[in-house]
Amino acid sequence: MKTKIKILAMTSAVALSVLLVGCDRTVSHEEKSTVKSDGTVKTQEKTVTEKSDGTVIKTEETKKTEPVKP
Repeated sequence: MKTKIKILAMTSAVALSVLLVGCDRTVSHEEKSTVKSDGTVKTQEKTVTEKSDGTVIKTEETKKTEPVKP
């Protein structure tokens, strides 16, 4: 019986810590691609996330892919 109570207490503690910590939440995500006449693809990605403590993080990423020339 004592073992079951200990297991229940440990499980409850882990579950409570997960609820209190939380996780990041994606507020917005935008992706934009453009293709130039020479076949080059430029992709811009913007993401805004909110952490569990309320701080907001903005991330911008730009990728450029050039076509393979024979």
